[in-house]
Amino acid sequence: MTGTAVVDLFAALALAIVIEGLAVAFFSSRLPGILEALRLLGPEQLRWVGLAMAVVGTLLYLALRG
Repeated sequence: MTGTAVVDLFAALALAIVIEGLAVAFFSSRLPGILEALRLLGPEQLRWVGLAMAVVGTLLYLALRG
């Protein structure tokens, strides 16, 4: 990895933290229900949700930066 790639990686991680923080701030009253719904999902369903999110995120990244 080049120095620029490392900076991009840390910038992306920082942006993810910002987005998650905003989600908690904006949806604080609904967050317990959302977490409960996630808790009720089985490991296989959570795995698929996570995989789908990773694929969508990768495609968005490639569309914007590719």
